[in-house]
Amino acid sequence: MAENPTLPVESQQEHDSGYKWRVLASVVVGLFMVILDSTVVNVALKSLQQHYSVSTNEAQWVISLYTLALGIATPLSGFLGDRFGVKKVYLTGLALFAFGSLLCGISTYLTSLPFLITARAIQGIGGGIALPLGTALLFRSFPARERGAAFGIFGIVLVFAPAIGPLLGGWLVDQNQIPWIFFLNLPIGAAGLFIGGRFLSEAAGSPRVRTDIPGILLSAIGFGSILFAASVAGEQGAGWTDQRVIIGFIVGIIALLIFAIVELRTSEPLLDLRLYAIPTFAIASVASMVGTIALFGAEFLLPLYLQILRGYTAFGAGLVLLPLAIASAFSSFLGGRLADKIGPRLPIVAGFLLISYNTYQLSQIELNTDINFIIFLLILRGLAVGLIIQNSQVAALLDVPLNRLNRATPLIQATRQTMQSIGVAVLATILTSAITLTIPASANQGGDLSKLPPPIREGILHQIQLFQSQYITGLQHAYQATFVIALVATLLSLFLPGWPGKYNSGKNKTVEAPGEKPPVEVA
Repeated sequence: MAENPTLPVESQQEHDSGYKWRVLASVVVGLFMVILDSTVVNVALKSLQQHYSVSTNEAQWVISLYTLALGIATPLSGFLGDRFGVKKVYLTGLALFAFGSLLCGISTYLTSLPFLITARAIQGIGGGIALPLGTALLFRSFPARERGAAFGIFGIVLVFAPAIGPLLGGWLVDQNQIPWIFFLNLPIGAAGLFIGGRFLSEAAGSPRVRTDIPGILLSAIGFGSILFAASVAGEQGAGWTDQRVIIGFIVGIIALLIFAIVELRTSEPLLDLRLYAIPTFAIASVASMVGTIALFGAEFLLPLYLQILRGYTAFGAGLVLLPLAIASAFSSFLGGRLADKIGPRLPIVAGFLLISYNTYQLSQIELNTDINFIIFLLILRGLAVGLIIQNSQVAALLDVPLNRLNRATPLIQATRQTMQSIGVAVLATILTSAITLTIPASANQGGDLSKLPPPIREGILHQIQLFQSQYITGLQHAYQATFVIALVATLLSLFLPGWPGKYNSGKNKTVEAPGEKPPVEVA
């Protein structure tokens, strides 16, 4: 299997001990832009719908096509990094994302929704390339004994950016600054490109890395179809019986099954499925995929509760959710340091136990639940996210040979994105299946009910109460499903390496995985 030679980390650090921290700075700044953007746009979706004078389903493509492009581009990132060089491709991904952001901002002046959707696809391609390669750069640059701490610092960005996104998005919408929802990415992108171009070292790509044409086509069809179907079922609210959803999942599953067969038979696959023969990679990846639903699949539920049932604005809901990010930032670094010393098992198991307790409590939520208790649960959830999110990725990569790292991170990202999209669709379906009523138009538009005749007013109030009751029931059922998923993730995490068992931080030597031929190094 022809691989791109990697820059020897130990040799680099002997000559420049500060290089690893410059890599961390570059990756943190660059990927902060990518991660921040998604939540800012989500908050502004309703305003974008009004700005472009389109239906909800049409406006939803602003998010759906971005997710689709992200999912299709992610599997390609490893091949592109090996073929053309990781630094070059990573910075190209950031540049594409920033360029897409510029086009998105311009589209708001042109009031052209197709132009905006196309620009969002460019953003998705750039983000899909940059995210996994940034992770690979970071992992490769730090010695094994410091990777947990490094990813803990990186994890602060992963949780803090989505938390401040709704605040920024809500504020910009309130100020009627729609273009700046996208333009705010430009200075961050410029900083990421400057730092990366200035400080990142490059291992030259190899023209001998073969292009896996069948793998590229099948992965695009497979991941693209499933992400499309999940988006239509969940975010667009079409449900699982919609013809597009059924066809999307059937096509996607068949394509991915053929993809797996093809990839296992080729010597240079697009996504290296043989990595699942490494026990730590397999266990951590599966636990992460399952845990993603518990961690992020349910994250959209609480903002809905706060805004629809408790009357919070998007900005106000963002403020309530902010303690989650602060707690995550605190535990992410400490959890990474702990994992460096005793292994990832204990921090990840402890995190999933906290998630399980937290989710069980949220499954008991009521219309009048004390907001201070909800904030307490959010703090617990934040502590759990910080213990899990980056430690699970470090655990998966623990025994992956460095010369196969560029193919491992896209595999993790692609499967995680797919599971998160499916999780959102499933939980959205559970939520909406309990709701058979809608809020009356006169109440939903802020009408003064006191001016209505008493019989009509009482009828509307009764319907509102029934709607609230059904919504609470739907939330409880969704959180109950998430609680079961969190318990499954906890059990899987028990099989990860670490205390109280023996733990070796691993050296990520250039060795083959079980059942694979040794890689052929390119001179």
